Amino acid sequence: MEFLGVAISLALILLTLVYVSRRRCDVGGAKLPPGSFGWPILGESIEFLFGKPEKFVGDRMEKYSPAIFKTKILGEKTAVICGPKGHKFLFTNEHKYFTAFRPHPMQHLFRSYQGKGAQPQPQPAQTQRADESKIIRQPGFLKPEALTRFLGKMDSITRHLLETHCADKEVAEVYPLSKTITLTLACHFFLGVNNPERIARLVKCFDDVTVGMHSLMLNVPGTIFCRANIAAAAIRKELITVIKEKKEAMAFGSPMHDILSHMIVVTDPNGESVPELEIADKMMGLLTAGYSTVATTITFLMKYIGLSSEVYEKVRAEQMEIAASKKEGELLEWEDMSKMKYSWNATCETMRMVPPLQGTFREVLTEFNYAGYTVPKGWKVYWSVSTTNKNPDYFKDPEKFNPSRYDDGESPPPPYTYVPFGGGPRMCPGKEYARLAILTFLHNVVKSYRWEVVDPNEKVEGDMMPEPQKGLPILFYQY
Repeated sequence: MEFLGVAISLALILLTLVYVSRRRCDVGGAKLPPGSFGWPILGESIEFLFGKPEKFVGDRMEKYSPAIFKTKILGEKTAVICGPKGHKFLFTNEHKYFTAFRPHPMQHLFRSYQGKGAQPQPQPAQTQRADESKIIRQPGFLKPEALTRFLGKMDSITRHLLETHCADKEVAEVYPLSKTITLTLACHFFLGVNNPERIARLVKCFDDVTVGMHSLMLNVPGTIFCRANIAAAAIRKELITVIKEKKEAMAFGSPMHDILSHMIVVTDPNGESVPELEIADKMMGLLTAGYSTVATTITFLMKYIGLSSEVYEKVRAEQMEIAASKKEGELLEWEDMSKMKYSWNATCETMRMVPPLQGTFREVLTEFNYAGYTVPKGWKVYWSVSTTNKNPDYFKDPEKFNPSRYDDGESPPPPYTYVPFGGGPRMCPGKEYARLAILTFLHNVVKSYRWEVVDPNEKVEGDMMPEPQKGLPILFYQY
């Protein structure tokens, strides 16, 4: 009886806290979006992270509103804006109502230079985010001119790694292979590093960091966040070594063709160089972005093509026509990319079926009204591709893998319904890099192999970033 009394008392206290917290949310008379902030402290983070974000969003759209609802996830009061109208409102009001925001776990993993006594005092968060975005937007590293110079190397690296990992193998797991290839490409392009052994050591670390970016901040041994912290420290240590090596090479006249070289020589308005630890953090963020989403797309592209002989034959015919136009040993060129239209359609359809990233966050700069509701300054906004990409109102037979839906003769998806790279001023700057990496892989793999998916019903795991449970084992048949 004593235990029952204690349990009832605790339940009453919790209910009171929930009631009080919800009452406090409506101060000022503003009409907040419908929804729930969930439990004290935790909010609805557990449901969001462990119940699949797309299901979390879909259920609440149905329960509260198809346009907008409120929640509390990853420690933040958040308005979730849904549908194409929501996407348009968000993308066309960047910098007016919104600025970029990283969830607290991500801030912790990528901001090690903040709060360090030996380091310069950090700038305001908004300025930091703007400066970080400029790293790859201003110098033009991801513009066609720079990517054209890298394309041949991308082709040769991809070809070599495919031969290394798939030659004389009957079964190979695509997910580990795609991660090795994409991390190798990212390290070469961003860092100027082309050491397979060094890169292979980092794959598991980047996996842990990627998962930990959207997790509960419990830094206890065995938790996702703790593993991510350990992995980030290992990556940071390796990057500091790379930075020192790069500085030494540059002192002896080594060319500056990568983003790391630019980061080393760039200075702030006071003429101060960027501290090594800050460079390491920024490069870790760029590598993670250029690695995980591309690897995920390649993996599921291989799955869907492997499950459709019709799609495979169309992709192979397109790629073999390009290969036939080449001399022995000649590498891919920029003009070849424009000839891979159906292959890119297949890639786009893969990203619709399995988005490599479910969504992103923004911070509200000033209070605004949307769909009849007020969203206060300081709240966060979350947008998700899942509110449109499987909606039959926008995509006919949404569960069917159909690359032809993007053909010129078909009705194109309505505006703001297909947004795997975001939109507006903050559209992913690495979109073109990702396109080249994926199509280069596809070109090389269909030239040499046909394949069969071992388990078509393999479970897809992951929360914000999906992955196949068993690594997507595939039977490869070499031509």
